[in-house]
Order: sequence, then structure tokens, then C-alpha cells
Amino acid sequence: MTDPGDFGMGDDVYQPDEDDSEIREDAGPLEPEDTLVDRGLEDVLDEGYSPPEKPLAVEDVGTTADEQRTGESLDERLRREVPDGQVPEGDGIGDDSDTDGELLDGEVGDRRSGRLVGPDEGAHVRRDGVSGEDVGIDGGAASAEEAAVHVVPDDEDDWV
Repeated sequence: MTDPGDFGMGDDVYQPDEDDSEIREDAGPLEPEDTLVDRGLEDVLDEGYSPPEKPLAVEDVGTTADEQRTGESLDERLRREVPDGQVPEGDGIGDDSDTDGELLDGEVGDRRSGRLVGPDEGAHVRRDGVSGEDVGIDGGAASAEEAAVHVVPDDEDDWV
């Protein structure tokens, strides 16, 4: 029989080599080329963080150890069930069925724009018109006004 003292415990079992060949340089956010998610940003730190609007899973069953141990009865699960809603078929006129709602418009655009910057980069007061250039996605969460702006092409060739 082997003596339990022959086996190392905790940190005695494994220590990285002292020449730093096994120690990671940086455990921070991955660079875009190292991930499968492409958000159109060159620098990972340009992206902001938008916290959830409410706590997740706090009121769900199974959050506490006691609830996990006892489980959830079938009646409780059925009570929480939400039936699938039926999507009404549209009449092809607009946004509502059975009404003359807002007509679908080809001038609205499908692609969302990024940050809009004036020709003078917003540094000077201009009194002529409202023009701007799309300088790309900001990375943080867009405000409702920014998210509502879409790109409308000048010609059909611009959609490509």
C-alpha cells in the first residue's frame, strides 16, 4: 500500500516552469482575429459594455441550492409555460394588417449607419444644411436616435 504522503497536495503538484515559457502574457480580452465574432471594430477596447437591464435568473426556479435539490414539479413547469403567439398574416400594404398603416418604403434603407460626423468634424458652427459622413460603428451601445438612422443609397449600384 502506498503512503498518502507520497502524493503532492495543492500547489506542490504543478508549478509552471521558471523560464516563463508556460505563463500567459495577457489574459485580457481576445483580439478580433482570435474570435469568431466580428463586430467591425479594430480595437477590442473600443467596444463598450452595456449591462443587463434586470438581474438574470434571480427569480427563476433552481437558483438556490434547495431548489436545485428538490427540483420543480411538472405542475410548476406548466404554470410557467407561455404559449406561442400566432403571427398575423400581413396584407402587403404596410406595417399593420387590415389597415392602411404606414406604407413600406424603399427609401428607408436596410443597413444601419455608424457614427455620423459633420464635414467639419463637429468642431465649428455651420448654418447650411444637415450633412454628415458615416465614420463607422462606435462600439458602445447606440442611443435610440443613432440606431434609427439607416443608410439610403443614392443609386442602385451603391447597395453592393
